[in-house]
Amino acid sequence: MLYKIIYILTDKANQLTRWLRFCNYTFRGAKIGKGVAFSKMHFIWPHKVSIANKCIIEHNVYFKFDGMYSAGRAINIGERTFIGTGTEFNIKHGIIIGNDCLIASGCRFVDHDHGTDVQQLMRIQSCIGKDISIADDVWIGANAVILKGVVIEKGAIIAAGAVLNKSVPANEIWGGIPARKIGQRK
Repeated sequence: MLYKIIYILTDKANQLTRWLRFCNYTFRGAKIGKGVAFSKMHFIWPHKVSIANKCIIEHNVYFKFDGMYSAGRAINIGERTFIGTGTEFNIKHGIIIGNDCLIASGCRFVDHDHGTDVQQLMRIQSCIGKDISIADDVWIGANAVILKGVVIEKGAIIAAGAVLNKSVPANEIWGGIPARKIGQRK
C-alpha cells in the first residue's frame, strides 16, 4: 500500500514538473505540439525550435542554435518523431526532420563548419554551412553524426556510429566513417 501511495505522489510530481517545463519552454518561444512527451531539454534560443505533435524527446536533448538572435524557426521536428537521450542539434542555418523518424541516443547534427584559410585564425573565420534535411520514416542509429548539407530521403537507415557527409537516397542503408551505402531496404 505504501508503495502505491509513493508511486501516485511521484507521478503527480512528475506531471507538475512536465507542465512547468512546458510553460517555461513555450513562454521563451519554443513551439511544442500536442501530446509531446519530453523530459529536460536544453535550449540556446528556444524560439528557434518547433516540435510537432506526439513526439517523444528523451532527457538531455540539446537544441543549440549557434548564432545571434534572429526571428523564425531553424530546428523543425515533424510529428511522431522519437529523439533519444543526449542528442545534440548544433544548427546555424537550419534542419528539417520529417514525420515518424527514429533518432537514437547520442546523435549529432551539425550544419556548419569553420573556414580554413591559412591567412586567418580558424576561430575568427566565418562558418560555412548548409541546411540538413531528413525525410519521413528515417532511422538514425546511436551516436551517428550528420553533417552540413546532407539530405536523407524517405525510408533510409543510418547505422550507429556513422559519420554522414553525403546525401542518402530513399530506402538505402548507410554506415561507416565516412558513411557509404552498405545495404538496401527490401
